[in-house]
Amino acid sequence: MELKPPNNTCKRVLLSGFTLCLLLVTKPTSAIEIHADPEVKVENGTSGTLRCTFKSNEVVSSATTVTWSFQSNQPDNQFSKAPYVIFYFYNGKGVPGQDEFKDRVQFIGDINKRDASIQLSPAHFSDNGTYFCDVKNPPDVQGTHARTELVVVLRGSLPQNNTAIMVGAVCGALFLLVLIAVAACIVMRVLHNRHDYEGAR
Repeated sequence: MELKPPNNTCKRVLLSGFTLCLLLVTKPTSAIEIHADPEVKVENGTSGTLRCTFKSNEVVSSATTVTWSFQSNQPDNQFSKAPYVIFYFYNGKGVPGQDEFKDRVQFIGDINKRDASIQLSPAHFSDNGTYFCDVKNPPDVQGTHARTELVVVLRGSLPQNNTAIMVGAVCGALFLLVLIAVAACIVMRVLHNRHDYEGAR
């Protein structure tokens, strides 16, 4: 007599095989990670950099897109209701958004290096608000956009760059040493000439 396996056993074997096939052919995916500075302060009338970087398991291609949006924190501003697109990057080219930002937003990042940063120049007080950076790198399109709070302040109110101060201090010290050396040479020459004059007498 031929024995037939129970129906439950067959179902388990088929289910296990189907699951194994899915694991072999399905590529694991992860959400794209987008990062930006939480806050950026810039003086009115100067240039401000809004940095944005991303991490993706997919290769960057011409289909990679970058969208920068802005929402004002000033109630009377026309951009306070919802985020408005101010810059769009696609197929290696940048497309300006709203007219208020058209000539002031420049893409300074490098998509191949996972950099989607922009520069705002010149910055105005009306630019105060939240800036959103969103990157899509198909098929890696799932992720949360990054946000940066831009604070535009009066010119001259931000502390100077420490590097510039250090360079200025070093240059000033070197210049002072040169002056001291020159003065010392002049004094020694005067004393030497006086000694020769008195010896000649």
